[in-house]
Formats: sequence, C-alpha cells, structure tokens
Amino acid sequence: MLEQSLKHKTDRRHFLIGSAMLAGGLAMPAMVRAETRSISVNSWGGSWLDAARANLFDPFTVETGIGIETVSPVSFAKLAAQVKTGVYEFDVTTLGAAELLRANQSGLLEDLEEPYPGGLLQNGVGSHAFGTLMAWRSDKYGNEPKSWADFWDVERFPGSRSLQRYPARVLPIALLADGVDKKDLYPLDVDRAFASLDRIKKHVVVWWTAGEQSAQILRDGEVDMIGIWNSRYFAAQDAGSPVAMTWNECILDKAYWVVARNTPNGDAARQFVKFATSAGPLAGFVTAQQDGPLNPAALKLIEPAQAKRMPTNTRYADLVVSQDIENFGIEPAELAERFEEWILS
Repeated sequence: MLEQSLKHKTDRRHFLIGSAMLAGGLAMPAMVRAETRSISVNSWGGSWLDAARANLFDPFTVETGIGIETVSPVSFAKLAAQVKTGVYEFDVTTLGAAELLRANQSGLLEDLEEPYPGGLLQNGVGSHAFGTLMAWRSDKYGNEPKSWADFWDVERFPGSRSLQRYPARVLPIALLADGVDKKDLYPLDVDRAFASLDRIKKHVVVWWTAGEQSAQILRDGEVDMIGIWNSRYFAAQDAGSPVAMTWNECILDKAYWVVARNTPNGDAARQFVKFATSAGPLAGFVTAQQDGPLNPAALKLIEPAQAKRMPTNTRYADLVVSQDIENFGIEPAELAERFEEWILS
C-alpha cells in the first residue's frame, strides 16, 4: 500500500509524468534495488522538506524500495561529530560551497562520481543554486530599500533586522553594505567585513538558522528587514504577507549533496545523490523551491513562467553576485570559528 500511495503522488508531479519526460527527451535514471531498506537525510525542514519529499524522496523510494527518513535542521557540527564517533544520525546532507570545502578538507565526505558533466566539486554533487537577497516589510518601507547599504542604514530605515547565522553569506553582504563593488568582492577583506558587521550587530534581533524560520519571522512581522533565500521570500509573499524584495546584490550560492564518510548506508546514499541530481527529479524540486538547477539537462524541463523566480535567470545576471568560494580569502574553518566568537561577544 505504501508503494502504491507513493506512486500515486509521483504520477501527479508535472516533471515526472511520462509526457513531460518524453517532451524533454529524458528518462529517469536506472536504479538498482539495494539491500539497505532506508537511509537518513539531513533536511532543512519546512517547505524545503515538502519539495524534497514530493520530488526526490518519495519517487526515490518508489524507484528503489529504499525508504528515506529525515532529521532537521542541516548541521555541519553533527556531520563532523558522527564521522568522528561512528554514530550516524544521517547518511546524506546538502552543504553550501563554503562548508563543502571545509568538510572535504576535514575528511568528512565519501568519494563520489560525477553524475553529469561539471556536476562534481570536491566530493559534492551540484544540486541547485539559490540566492540570499534583501527583503522587507512593505507595510513599513514601501519599495524604498535598494541595496545592502540601505539595510545597514538604520537612521533612514529604522527597525529590526535579521541575517543568517552563516558567515560565508553574511561577510559578502557586509562588504557590499560598506561600499565594496561587486567585481571587487573576492577575495574577501575579512577585517573590513567584521568592522561593517559591528555597525549592524545590535540591530540584528534574529540570526536565523533554518529556512522556514526566516520566512516565518518575515511573515509574522517579527523583523522589518531580512537577508533571506529567494525561495523563502516567495513563500512569504505567496502567503499574502506585505513584503517586498530586490534582486540587486543577491548573493548567489550553490547547494551540493554529500555522503557522510564511512556511513554504513554508503551505497544507498550514493544512489540517492545520483537520483536527486538527475534531470527529472531535480527539475521538479527546483520548481517547487524556485531555485535554479545546476544540472543543465534539468533546464529543459523548467517552464519559462517559473524561471522568473529563479536567481539563475539571465535577466538578473548583472544584479546578482556569484559566491567565489575558491577565491574566498580565508579558510572556511577559520572564518566559521571567528564568526561564532564574534556572534557570542
């Protein structure tokens, strides 16, 4: 009965029905049914989990017979701890580029193969690109804010702020707010970035750690301005909240699927990563999330009307800033340690 129920859900999804696959000339990846009956995936929860369950998790179970359990939120610390102790809470997770490099350098990841051309970076398989953009309550500021400099301008735009507790995305924002040109952003001037953060720190009432949390505090009016992922912004907008945003100076980041080193479910976990980054499932997932797919084949399955909410849309190319993690200016682990010390100071 479970398989029939999951199959029913799968058949209803636009990008995985037979007609869509035939139109795109693409087929579902051939999967081998494994002995392992379940894996655990580290999840961001909320709408991210809903999109992943409908487009990735449930279809994978139907295709392979491998069940998927989830644990939230995504945690680098848990990834490191379980590899060290051998006690695994999850097998698979997504990481941003900064944490991907940090995890690979620390020996926390299984070796993976490239499932599509250009899809592998340091044992992470590219899933999607997402943006951290500036959003605000339009019932307070109208359409006035235009840049991160306005976010920092608490005299002209008084009110509470929120940013993600994630330094690889926050430091570039702090430098843009301080007047650094987009083309000169990398390598990061770390000292200048922290000096800029010092000026806004007391106005940041929430350092959010989960995507759904960021959308909720914007919807509820708990904060007036926020650095938020594009997908979570549109979730707040679609819920009817009086909100506005700008693509200007949106920080474009990439998410990668990784497998925890030495997990006992490694083979099944690799199967899932291959499935989750294949064209059909990925197209459905990014459309639900309003992110941009990194597998070029998935682009053929994206409806043009959906692309306007994706930060990889070419119309935003001159506005967004792509994170340059390989020319970052500081080791990710060093930055993470310094940032946490700064937060707690």
